[in-house]
Amino acid sequence: MQAKLQEQLSPADAEVILRCLPERIQASPIARAAEIEYPIEALIEMAIASFLDTEALGFVDCKPGRGQ
Repeated sequence: MQAKLQEQLSPADAEVILRCLPERIQASPIARAAEIEYPIEALIEMAIASFLDTEALGFVDCKPGRGQ
């Protein structure tokens, strides 16, 4: 089976990522997504992308190593 490449996380992907985290850590992104009224998959994508590239808004913008 070949993986389908996507430029954004799907809601199902976000659920898988969240389930891999300890419960106390799961609660924080869920609460933040609700607070800013964003889908959880967008919030997770932005968090990962900004960790890799502080100038990125999401995976599409992410260019690790930029600005170093």
